[in-house]
Amino acid sequence: MKTIAHAFLAAILFACCTTSLLAAERTIVVLDASGSMWGQIDGKPKVEIARETLKNVLQTIPSDMELGLMAYGHREKGSCEDIELVVPPATGTGAAIAAAAAGMKFLGKTPLSAAVRKAAQDLKYTENKATVILITDGLETCNADPCAIGKELEQAGIDFTAHVVGFGLTAEEGKKVACLAENTGGKYIQASDAKALEEALKVTVAAPPPPPAPAPAPAPEPAKVEFNFTPQVVMAEGGAPLQHDGQAWKVFKVNADGTRGDNLSTDYENYKGNLEPGDYIVEASLGYAASEQKVKIEAGKVAAPLFNLNAGTVVVKPRPSPGADVDSNATLRFRYPGAQDVSTEYGERKLFLPAGEQQLEVQIGEGKVNETFQLAAGQSIEKDVIVGVGRAVINAYYTQGGDKVESSNLSTKIYKAAKKIDGTREQVAYGFGPDGQFDLPAGDYVGTVEMDAALVEFPIVPKVGERQVYDIALKAGVLALVGEGADAIKVYKAAKKIDGSREEVAYGFGDNYQTTLPAGDYVLSVTFKADKPALEQPITVKAGERLEVPLKT
Repeated sequence: MKTIAHAFLAAILFACCTTSLLAAERTIVVLDASGSMWGQIDGKPKVEIARETLKNVLQTIPSDMELGLMAYGHREKGSCEDIELVVPPATGTGAAIAAAAAGMKFLGKTPLSAAVRKAAQDLKYTENKATVILITDGLETCNADPCAIGKELEQAGIDFTAHVVGFGLTAEEGKKVACLAENTGGKYIQASDAKALEEALKVTVAAPPPPPAPAPAPAPEPAKVEFNFTPQVVMAEGGAPLQHDGQAWKVFKVNADGTRGDNLSTDYENYKGNLEPGDYIVEASLGYAASEQKVKIEAGKVAAPLFNLNAGTVVVKPRPSPGADVDSNATLRFRYPGAQDVSTEYGERKLFLPAGEQQLEVQIGEGKVNETFQLAAGQSIEKDVIVGVGRAVINAYYTQGGDKVESSNLSTKIYKAAKKIDGTREQVAYGFGPDGQFDLPAGDYVGTVEMDAALVEFPIVPKVGERQVYDIALKAGVLALVGEGADAIKVYKAAKKIDGSREEVAYGFGDNYQTTLPAGDYVLSVTFKADKPALEQPITVKAGERLEVPLKT
């Protein structure tokens, strides 16, 4: 992925370094950390590409560049508020940004408009010159209009510019975010694959070539034509030529052995061009379907080749149950004829695929459905895929009807009810924090909620298409130590075992110790950092109550 690293460096240099050297400027890179970044380009997850690219590029940025990092979708699933300025803009932030990206989770939604606005505000764009570089592999999913955001920031800013890198977007998807850059005077860089990204950056970023040497007197020119290359592409033999369907055109040089050489240009939809006389290899593509042929350009003549993709269209609408809305978080994994690896998309998708046998897997939560079907050239298929899951919404309470456990340390796990031969159960899902939501196929399961030393097990029997709420009472209270100087803290059950020892149920270190315990009698043991005697005293924890034990100095 060396070309992507170089291209991303060029994009940053374009956004930050091609403006007036006298203008003070600070820049924030807004990184898409949504769950769709687990999709692949050339068989490699975009997550890994982004991390490697940042690491390589940030080693080469100028030492006086003031650069920051903002991310969205990296802390919570399904949240439009998950936006964070991870590294504030400053000089010498390269290592901090690379480290932040390396440890980042990729799991949430795509609030790209709100993230760009927040980055502009953090840069004080109404007072200072400011630049934002958005890298996204998906479209807005949080009810905002990127085009309108671009106009708003351009009108309010002193000198505000947003550049957008469409990472793995189709041409059709790219149009929906390109306006964010265009409305602020910025650039949109298409990154359908590594080579296309490199070519786009050559056009928009690279320094102009040196002036050519004086040429000899030209020979008489042949009769001129407006365009000497006017290709068309069809889905199937005899089909109508595609117009504004997002098709892409790549023009390559031809090596001496007749193979592909350098990529000369990448264009889209109703492309018409003028090429120097000579031999070329041209590829037409739409989605996952492609066709290529050799083209000869002759002086004074028009080449109008017809490309046949031999492909069809599949619209996949994943639903958790019959009659339910399409699930935008559903995972689509598919393999089409000629593919070396499985491709991944999310939510409802229109897929352009080579004709032949298609293998499709749709997953919602822990439910999966697999299908194999034939797709003929020129055929359009719409698939309503019913995965068959019900939703379990799980919360824990200290007592039945009492306070809800809001801590992010709350752990929820779900197992198959049937035990394996060794007596253990197979875990199928887990989550942290309150309001856990789990999509499960019909069956028998066992759930557990655990908060510190309090753990409760309960049965789950999901029904397809139904939302079931499980409010679980821990029958527990909270123990808190008040004071300073504590070193090691241990909590034992009050009742002794047959050998005279007590069972340890919780432990910790240092001040501000707090833990959740099932209601009951315990013995608290505390040792101190200073030269003072250890504390050991009986305590009683009551369900739904907070017990504060002072540490006397």
